[in-house]
Amino acid sequence: MSHFLCLVLHAHLPFVRHPEHDRFLEENWLYEAVAETYLPLLGNLAAWEREGLPGRLTLTLSPTLCAMLRDPLLMRRCARYLEERVELAEREAHRTRWDPRQPLALFYEQRFRETRDLFAALKGDLTGAFRGFQDRGRIEIITCSATHAVLPLLADDPPALRAQLLAARDDYQVCFGRPPRGLWLPECAYTPALDPFLKEAGLRWFILDSHGLLHASPRPRYAVFAPILTENGLAAFGRDLESARQVWSRHEGYPGDPRYREFYRDAGYDLDLEYLRPFLAAPEHRGFTGIKYHRVSGKSGKKELYLRADALQAADTHARHFVAARAAQADRLGALFARSAVIVCPYDAELFGHWWYEGPEFLDRIVRLMALKPSGLQLATPAECLREQPLNQVATPAASSWGEGGHWQMWVHPANAWIHPHLRIAQARMTELAGRGESPDAVANRALRQAGRELLLAQASDWPFILRTGTSPEYAQRRVTRHLARFTQLYDQLTRGPVAAASLAAMESQDNLFPELDCSHWRAAL
Repeated sequence: MSHFLCLVLHAHLPFVRHPEHDRFLEENWLYEAVAETYLPLLGNLAAWEREGLPGRLTLTLSPTLCAMLRDPLLMRRCARYLEERVELAEREAHRTRWDPRQPLALFYEQRFRETRDLFAALKGDLTGAFRGFQDRGRIEIITCSATHAVLPLLADDPPALRAQLLAARDDYQVCFGRPPRGLWLPECAYTPALDPFLKEAGLRWFILDSHGLLHASPRPRYAVFAPILTENGLAAFGRDLESARQVWSRHEGYPGDPRYREFYRDAGYDLDLEYLRPFLAAPEHRGFTGIKYHRVSGKSGKKELYLRADALQAADTHARHFVAARAAQADRLGALFARSAVIVCPYDAELFGHWWYEGPEFLDRIVRLMALKPSGLQLATPAECLREQPLNQVATPAASSWGEGGHWQMWVHPANAWIHPHLRIAQARMTELAGRGESPDAVANRALRQAGRELLLAQASDWPFILRTGTSPEYAQRRVTRHLARFTQLYDQLTRGPVAAASLAAMESQDNLFPELDCSHWRAAL
């Protein structure tokens, strides 16, 4: 009996676009992810396709990420970022010529050149490249809510919930030429009230954290190793706990191995500021350059020199352990189940390459080892598992998320609770505006769409998350207050008149995602 291993990578970043500045620090979140995660993943996919390897992956590309990857301004800036990494690495290769770090500097010079050249070969069209792999049956791309809003927090406001899902569906159709079948629930956050809206959006399956399935009613016969069907016919897959610990756990996870590259020790904090200034997003503030000379090095506190060959050996060892563990798991489950087991391994895509530098090599080794089909285990997408095994238990998943505490207190916390009353007011006002229908005034219709964009952006889960963790709280607060203020300004103009065309154009220029946003999504809900 064959069993299924589903690797699911969730690629998402908040929408950050600041044309009013030549450089903007938070835009680097995108450029770093392109250089260290998305382009290496595309390189892996191309190699697997050339060699005929069964590299079947499921990949979320969130609507906000797709909007940035398709934006000409951001992609020009990304090309500049990649070119600057090459220049900095060249300087480092010269500066370290009598230094033990020179082999690493030369490695970075080569790596950045390859990354830059791949970006140029793709003409900066990463979304199109991923679409090509989907069209050729190599991957399945799924969507999430429009701006990664935590959907259970919208469950008591059907028009707002509906708009998040239908705007995402529409955007996916534009990007990938077909409707989405799967959905990554932002933060894996689910409550049964979402079900009718997921069905309306034409979705067929989604992923939950383990306890969302384990505490379903009635209890699933096969635990998390088979999907369950909700009363609306949607399939819910559960995250496998064992594989999650092996990759995610800060105590026992693979990325903590002392041979791997240390993320936080970057040349941007070690070298002279004047030397670095041309390569920094904020020239007066230090930041990551992507050149890191040290490895994790254990718990002593002293960071030793990164040895690339040792790190690659660690990635090979961990990939072998991962595949062997999944094969042993499948053998155990096969002895218990009268059906094929499904082992679902969902991870943030940015873990592989950005946070865990050797992550792309780890994935590559898994695919190559899986080509040997250990214990009949094969890579598959959740959609393929449903086609193979369409008959599944009907049950109601439990309210859950993979956030802190297993629910949504990360996004409803004293550090960010102030956001929610303002959102509720704006959501009610957007439903009011949408209920009026189209206007004969083209400028008013533009203003209505822009109000929708500002509301969607204010609902993003990223801002309360950042406020809770304290990583960039000033920026997150500015973003929420800016979007809410713009929405309020547009609401006042639409209800009292007239619309200020110049300020509207400025908003459209900056927050330019979802160009054909359908505001009827905010009208009568189910």
